[in-house]
Amino acid sequence: MTTSLDFLTIADAARHFRARDITPIELVDHLIARRESLDGQVDSFITLTAELAREQARAAGAEMARGHWRGPMHGIPIGLKDIYSTAGILTSGHSRIGIDNVPARDATSVAKLYEAGAVLMGKLATHEFAHGGPSFDLPWPPARNPWDPARSAGGSSSGSGAAVAAGFVLGAMGSDTGGSIRVPAGRSGVAGLKPTYGLVSRHGVTNNSFSFDHCGPLAWTVEDCALMLQSVAGFDPADPGSAERAVPDYSAALVPDLSGWRIGVVRHFWEEDLPASDEEHAAMSAALDVLRNLGATLEDVRLRSLQEYFDVKIIVAESEIHSVHQRDLQQRPGDFGADFMGKILLACLFSASDYVQAQRTRRRMLEEMEPLYARYDVLVTAGMSPAPRFADVRIIDFWEKPNMTTPFSVTAGPALSLCNGYTKGGLPMSMQITGRPFDEVKVLRAGYAYERATTWRQRRPQLTPGTPRVPAGPSTDNPTDPSRYDARTRDLVLLLLARQGLTKVSDAHVAQLCEAVPYGLAMAERVRRNLRREDEPANSFRLPRSTLQP
Repeated sequence: MTTSLDFLTIADAARHFRARDITPIELVDHLIARRESLDGQVDSFITLTAELAREQARAAGAEMARGHWRGPMHGIPIGLKDIYSTAGILTSGHSRIGIDNVPARDATSVAKLYEAGAVLMGKLATHEFAHGGPSFDLPWPPARNPWDPARSAGGSSSGSGAAVAAGFVLGAMGSDTGGSIRVPAGRSGVAGLKPTYGLVSRHGVTNNSFSFDHCGPLAWTVEDCALMLQSVAGFDPADPGSAERAVPDYSAALVPDLSGWRIGVVRHFWEEDLPASDEEHAAMSAALDVLRNLGATLEDVRLRSLQEYFDVKIIVAESEIHSVHQRDLQQRPGDFGADFMGKILLACLFSASDYVQAQRTRRRMLEEMEPLYARYDVLVTAGMSPAPRFADVRIIDFWEKPNMTTPFSVTAGPALSLCNGYTKGGLPMSMQITGRPFDEVKVLRAGYAYERATTWRQRRPQLTPGTPRVPAGPSTDNPTDPSRYDARTRDLVLLLLARQGLTKVSDAHVAQLCEAVPYGLAMAERVRRNLRREDEPANSFRLPRSTLQP
């Protein structure tokens, strides 16, 4: 029994509950003990809610004993990225700024999960406010990768990916602004779905970017992601971006056959724009063969370059998150981590015109996807590279090159990350499947069919109780002295900071911004090109729904 409880999927646990082989409290007690013995190697949790979990599990078991079955999430132990508001429970954002933040109400998606009978095991580590990097200068350490604790779990839903992979929870909620579900899913070897913008409510979830924030599940299998999505999808009037769409039965669509499907392969992303390793190339080639054998016809397609999508996302998202945190940036910048500051300060460089031009370019990008949606059932491309060592992660890495996940944040449709193999060193590799907005059914079906045709889900990270904690620390290759940069750049940076009222930042912050300035200027220059006079921004004004009622 002990071994069988270590790595249950949501679907498996639900079947065991129905058959009364195990009870929710048995599973919860086992996972609490597992976490207590192993999470010291992974650091996936910020706040434990063991007593709440036991209370919810007993209640679920009592309901099941009376014959009341809420559905496949009933009694399932889950975790929440620590940006999801939970009534009476710390919601820190993994930041010193939020160290005392205890909300009075649950986020909409949390309330929906409770209604479905889910059991909360705790709040999970994230990059600071879902935006920084794996920082070692915060009140809690960064989540580590269960496959190699000297490596990052990916971000920003780092604890969500790590806790699922390590077998501490059966599923977790994350958020995705530029890849923050799909990156940790890929690097931790789990499945992660960024749903279509507006399908899952953002209400009660700490804002990163109003234009790009998505909330969604991470779980061991695509089937489990579908089960979680079923519980949280749907219209929410409290979220201005929520979509009034019917919610289909996602699990019913999970058929392991793709006969007659047309799949577009965005090959240039991993062959030209961001060249992958030989192992990743081989994994993608093998994955495409699997899709062909499932009955699909594959054709290569071209989108814009990764860099163009990255430019748009960065200018818009950095401007928006800066507005969210501006007061604290002015009054207490030293309470943020270095990685967070090394990213968010670049927003000082972007003008109002840059923001609008990026939104206008985004509208063009959305229009360009329409012919591809009409021709193909789904698109496929590579996922993120395998997890890096903490010591190799530099703050400037964020600006030096784009990433594989950003395009599908910009285009706003569903995007799924799933494992497509392992490196010789045992690290997970991944690919992405994406589709037209609100067509999660096809994206999930393609991922499910692929998983059923491969053996990758049979392999789990091996964590042993009593294993010494693996030493890990940040890279030392991060600037702290602004005098290393030319006077013109320093003067520009100081002027920009002063205009935003950021007069309390440290020399290290100034140096970080100096280093990033060339990248930001280049982004702003690129988004100004090739726009037509008539191009509208993607966030064009709409009247509130209440004013449109007769």
